[in-house]
Amino acid sequence: MLLDTASLYFRAFFGMPDSLKAPDGTPVNAVRGLMDFISRLVNEYQPTHLACCWDNDWRPQWRVDLIPTYKAHRVVDEVSGPAPDVEEVPDPLLVQIPIIIDMLEAFGLAIVGADEMEADDVIGTLATGAGMPVDVVTGDRDLFQLVDDAAEVRILYTARGVGKHERVDNAWVRAKYDVDAAQYPDFATLRGDASDGLPGVKGVGDKTAATLLNRFGTMDGIIAAAHDPESDMGPGPRGKIKAAADYLEVAPTVVAVRRDLALGSPDLTLPRTPADPDRVLELDKQWGLGSSAVRLVEALQGPAQG
Repeated sequence: MLLDTASLYFRAFFGMPDSLKAPDGTPVNAVRGLMDFISRLVNEYQPTHLACCWDNDWRPQWRVDLIPTYKAHRVVDEVSGPAPDVEEVPDPLLVQIPIIIDMLEAFGLAIVGADEMEADDVIGTLATGAGMPVDVVTGDRDLFQLVDDAAEVRILYTARGVGKHERVDNAWVRAKYDVDAAQYPDFATLRGDASDGLPGVKGVGDKTAATLLNRFGTMDGIIAAAHDPESDMGPGPRGKIKAAADYLEVAPTVVAVRRDLALGSPDLTLPRTPADPDRVLELDKQWGLGSSAVRLVEALQGPAQG
């Protein structure tokens, strides 16, 4: 089980009441919400391995160099000059991220990130060639490209909530977008994605993107057909694809999730007891984690025997 951790703690922050506070008044709704999400998922799916995948860089410069608008709308306005871009995160959530890290480490849940990479790229690398079935927990459509029925990789899609998540396989992607999961990066490149600042090909929406991919298979196939006077591509799409040549040269690299990161050999085995029980008790006392901590301890222990 690979968690898109930021996706989950953002959802917890906005979904859990802000009245959840530590004894000193620090908000802990994201911390407790994330713990409850992990407990629910572990109870339901009983994974043997689990990684909390991390955004070491939420907006990698190498992606911005290719498409300057990439996630630009999420950058804090006052940040300028040579300083790294800072993601706009509500202050009451920002103060909880170090607590989340402390909590995950005390429980022994692996945190995996990579320099200059997003959690998506970590997830892509861990999911590819995992040698076992993989469930990716995310609210991010970009990761649909990882769905692989043969390798038993699926997405637990949390857009409607963790409690109402959908199990995404290739048939789900095909039913939703009329393309196969392997074609999803090209589909997203063509139609664009405002949530990532991805402009898309002007005048190409979901339907045209799907039609082109079903007819020509891949982005390379579409571009080749646009430049082939003998192909059966209509004059409208042909002109739009040709006009977007510069964008189409770089966008696939931005949209594709990396699958080849050097992550070392992190131990992703799901612990059956907290790695540091004393630290868990300290964090519980300091931050008032209460029933959320109890539920996570019980979830790690697994179903009651007998």
